[in-house]
Amino acid sequence: MRTLRVVGLHEDGKSIVCEDSSSGTRFLLPADERLRAAARGDITRLGQIEIELESQMRPREIQARIRAGESVEQVAGGAGISVQRVERYAYPVLLERSRTAELAQSAHPVREDGPDVQTLGEVVAYGFGVRGHDYSQATWDSWKGDDGRWVVVLRWKAGRSDNRAHWAFAPGAHGGTVVALDENAEVLLDPNAYRAPRTVRALDPARDAEFQPTLDSVPPQDHAELPAAEPDPDDDTREIPRVPADPEEDHADQPRPKAKKNHPIVPSWEDVLLGVRSQRG
Repeated sequence: MRTLRVVGLHEDGKSIVCEDSSSGTRFLLPADERLRAAARGDITRLGQIEIELESQMRPREIQARIRAGESVEQVAGGAGISVQRVERYAYPVLLERSRTAELAQSAHPVREDGPDVQTLGEVVAYGFGVRGHDYSQATWDSWKGDDGRWVVVLRWKAGRSDNRAHWAFAPGAHGGTVVALDENAEVLLDPNAYRAPRTVRALDPARDAEFQPTLDSVPPQDHAELPAAEPDPDDDTREIPRVPADPEEDHADQPRPKAKKNHPIVPSWEDVLLGVRSQRG
């Protein structure tokens, strides 16, 4: 049991602010008659207050709050009475809630064109299977709303998230009907709206290397013809074409001069007509 120290009166004037010295966490303590009696050490008065509080919470009120969806602990904590006293009157109502949730699973979801042939339990079980959820771990419950209608709730856990789906249950012939009250309930009634995530294949370098395309593996018609290289205007090795005087004259053995960089040699008319080089510089 942790020890708390009193910090002071809360700004609402109805609570005492206490603090845990080890953690610095603060708490609010109602400044009611029980606290004043405890501060005085008046054991007799504390017993009388407990009797008075228990007499204020009638069995009918306890059952009404349980039927409306509260738990035994919530009723006991809110009324300031023992859990044992609440359980004494809550048990038959908890059975009623459990039975109603069971009946609702045999009801038929209402579609646009009327009640479904399948039951709520069958549709939800199929939806869980499509999504890969464990239907056996889901829990059903129900309570009665202020309007007198029964509300059925399904609770399940997916990963780290706690999920809930609610339907309005109307008992009747052939099991009755249910109507979705939230988005989760609507999605569970339409399994086709779910799309399974795509599986990503892990890369295998050894296997993928076998499928690397090479030039030899490309069909001949797919080979692109490489463009011819453009001549370099500053290339000193360029040859100057000459026109032979006699088309049949073979001058292959004659050496061809190299052009000087940035000073190309322009052939004279004699070279063009006679097919010989001029000796003029």
